[in-house]
Amino acid sequence: MCAADAGDGYGEDGATMTVQLYARDVGTGTPLVLLHAFPLSSAMWLGQREALAGRFRVITPDLRGFGGSVLGADEPSVDAMADDVAGLFRRLGVARAVVCGLSMGGYVTMALVRRHPGLVLGVVLAGTRAAADTGAVREARLRQAERLGRDGDVSVLVDEVLPGLIGPTTLRQRALIYGRVRGLVQSAPAPAAAWAQRAMAARPDSFDTLRGLKVPALVLAGAEDALATEDEARAMADALPDAELTVIPRAGHLSPVEQPDLFDRAVAEFTAALARTAG
Repeated sequence: MCAADAGDGYGEDGATMTVQLYARDVGTGTPLVLLHAFPLSSAMWLGQREALAGRFRVITPDLRGFGGSVLGADEPSVDAMADDVAGLFRRLGVARAVVCGLSMGGYVTMALVRRHPGLVLGVVLAGTRAAADTGAVREARLRQAERLGRDGDVSVLVDEVLPGLIGPTTLRQRALIYGRVRGLVQSAPAPAAAWAQRAMAARPDSFDTLRGLKVPALVLAGAEDALATEDEARAMADALPDAELTVIPRAGHLSPVEQPDLFDRAVAEFTAALARTAG
């Protein structure tokens, strides 16, 4: 485990990064960076660290404001979050990595590809979308951010975000998983959640970024995901020059938590193939 300071790097726009990212860093081999969903932290990747660290160097940062990472004073932006991750690469001595982003982590991954393409060996986009938010979704994010900032109460996340994170099969059959996810949502810091909602609301469409990607990609979709649908996953896969699409059955938005064996197998096969090619 390590805490990595991203305080002296610069993004392509010259913006100074002043955030310290906390990251868990386990295993050896090809680096595999896992970027967590909103409003969770790197704690969601516990199963992946245990399952994949025997084959890869698994790095799971807390994005700014979540878990062990500070929020900083920058304006809300997924670009700032991507620059934080690039700074972490430098601190850990990682030249290139397979980057896997889930949901919000997927938005950060697409921003990282756009701003720091040389760092990326391959991309996994899970439970995410390349399109910018629609007006209704953007308004909901900003309304939630206002409540979080005003009241400091994360109950709005439990009431409005949590129900979309878990698929109906998990709700019916995996009570312990639902309870774990609920606990992670309840532990989200309100200032970080408000900042992240504003950052996601302002993010651009990323289809042009995907069309220009020079490395292989894997797109993963939960078959029961109502937030980032299979159709949206297919649209990303179609836009990517070199991509495969895998639909994970009986999983909603959080496929790594709901169906870890299937998720881990897909990511491991993709990463191992890239490692063989790179080697």
